[in-house]
Amino acid sequence: MGVLNREEDLQTYGYNDDGVETDSSEVQLETEESIRRIFFPYTQESPMPLPIASLELRKLRHVKYVLGALDRLASHWTALDASKPWLCYWILHALDLLGYRIPERLALRAISTMQHIQSPTGGFGGGPGQEAHLATTYAAVNTLAIIGTKEAYDVINRETLKDFLMSVKQKDGSFTMTVGGEVDVRGSYCAMSAATITNIVTPELTANAAEFIARCQTYEGGIGGFPGVEAHAGYTFCGLAALELLGRTDILNLDMFTKWSSSRQMSMEGGFQGRTNKLVDGCYAFWTGGIFPILGKMLETAGQDQEALDFVYDRDGLQEYLLAACQSKTGGLRDKPSKSVDYYHTCYCLSGLSLSQHQMSFRHELKDIAPGGLSALLWSENYEKMRVVGSPSNVLETTHPVLNIRMDKVRKAFLHYYGKAAEDVIEEVDIEIIRS
Repeated sequence: MGVLNREEDLQTYGYNDDGVETDSSEVQLETEESIRRIFFPYTQESPMPLPIASLELRKLRHVKYVLGALDRLASHWTALDASKPWLCYWILHALDLLGYRIPERLALRAISTMQHIQSPTGGFGGGPGQEAHLATTYAAVNTLAIIGTKEAYDVINRETLKDFLMSVKQKDGSFTMTVGGEVDVRGSYCAMSAATITNIVTPELTANAAEFIARCQTYEGGIGGFPGVEAHAGYTFCGLAALELLGRTDILNLDMFTKWSSSRQMSMEGGFQGRTNKLVDGCYAFWTGGIFPILGKMLETAGQDQEALDFVYDRDGLQEYLLAACQSKTGGLRDKPSKSVDYYHTCYCLSGLSLSQHQMSFRHELKDIAPGGLSALLWSENYEKMRVVGSPSNVLETTHPVLNIRMDKVRKAFLHYYGKAAEDVIEEVDIEIIRS
């Protein structure tokens, strides 16, 4: 599939306003035109089309851009002073996916930062002395898992983390983002991800959690932040990933969910939007694109072949959008051509690109030996299904489809927190991979 190799004019795949102009339709058409200009040299419309194989992920420039954040951030980043764990996660995960070995001095700085922002009552805040928050707790746990040393793992006080998670757990199964804060489905994912990695999942923590997320599925089929609000890709990934960790994806309406998810891929741009009638955005390469590995597992469970996934998700089209339209020539990735690069979009564009390159499959046949959180170890790559658009050098490291840290880092963290139980599961997965 893909966008650039179509014989028809790209214009035929563009937005049709049916003769009714609105502010949003004008912005959509302007966005399409900016992307069409970038795509044109690679299409059959061009007098001398460039080969799609010439599309290159500028890895060294992206590494340089991300590393630049470690010396000094621009003044506008002070707006994220209460989001230090997020900055650490975006930077370290981007470097990890690009295959850059994180220097020891950088790892030690990150460990020290996480130590200073861990709350005495459990969880992590956005900075020293700040209240613990589920979003920054998720980012902090992932940051320490990416570093992947005993010193990093030991920063996390698992007992107080469990206390914090229970302090924001509500009777209806939802989670507030902080004590006394707002309820939304992000909290469900952040709580379940942190608890799964650190092996502190309990029946009390998971009680009614799946039922709350099911109530967030909308009439469109996606998932909203809480019951009764519009479906959004970020919330949809969070809700779906939380259900996957809970082992309860069956609670969703699969047909509606599949239709909504596949409808978020833009026909002309190849990238994803986050909501109905919104613009394409590079970060949804992960927030929407990350839905599809889990959806593939759901379709298999429902008796459909994994091949069905190829008809609801154009992996080539997404990669073409990311490579052609989302890269800056000087490094970093962005929302769309009219936007500036930033660390958030660099992280999630790369995460989505990785997932679109590496076809992830779930080892259903081993589910009985991996109860609870250990089931996260049953994801493995189907190497025969790898698809890399452009230069072969574009391939990224493999990210976990649910936890969004590198697969090898997930295994290492589970070996630390689960011990022999994780070792046994990993051994069986590897044996099964060799057999297949």
